[in-house]
Amino acid sequence: MAYKDILVYLDSTAESVERLRFAVELAKTHGARLIGIDASAAQGVAAADSSEVTRKIFDEATREASLKTVLVSAEKPGEGDAFTHCVDLIVAPAPGGPAREVIRRGALDHALLESGAPMLILPPDWTPGPVGQNVVIAWNAGREALRAVHDAMPFLEKATKVTVFAFSSRPSDLRASAVMLVHHLASHGVAAHISDWTNTGDLTAIEALFASLDTQDADLIVAGAFGHSRVYEGLFGGVSLDLMRQQSLPVLMSH
Repeated sequence: MAYKDILVYLDSTAESVERLRFAVELAKTHGARLIGIDASAAQGVAAADSSEVTRKIFDEATREASLKTVLVSAEKPGEGDAFTHCVDLIVAPAPGGPAREVIRRGALDHALLESGAPMLILPPDWTPGPVGQNVVIAWNAGREALRAVHDAMPFLEKATKVTVFAFSSRPSDLRASAVMLVHHLASHGVAAHISDWTNTGDLTAIEALFASLDTQDADLIVAGAFGHSRVYEGLFGGVSLDLMRQQSLPVLMSH
């Protein structure tokens, strides 16, 4: 499997440049078309200046990559929204980083919760490097989690290590479904192992995930996105938001 249409959100922050570079390399790996959306919240003259800078950066980053590309201006938000429904993967910034202050209000919420496409979220302090060689699946046996696994299959099929991390009050609560997931992944040629963590109340699910020795060298977390709206505006709590706000690893989420 491969991602054939990849969309990347662009803005006026320095991290946007690294996000674009990552998306370009990912598109090259998958032979994908790359769609850039200038999601800046600037208005008037400032918007025109920002769009011109974004276009130059996008053109320079993609010129020698031999990719099919599309750049949608912030002045055409409706067109950008339409593209999110026809892509295989969205690359976006984390909700707690600098991009939060400069991207159009609600744009990323809508893309994650309404488009049907998975979103690969890059943390603001992420050091660019390999993504998808050592993958952790945050497993709770829910619909969203399984959807995320399917959406992450292009990464999982190429990974050298895949860990199914199950956090529950009793080890047996998720064990059966985790075993079934391992068998399901095996049918796709993906070898995975299970890491159980019993919830004793001392650590949250996210703290346990990062404390586990089985996940120490991970470079990608795959998880379901839960909730109904306003993820990026901070009104949606719980595990999904905690995952997106952690500062070290990319997270692939599906809703």
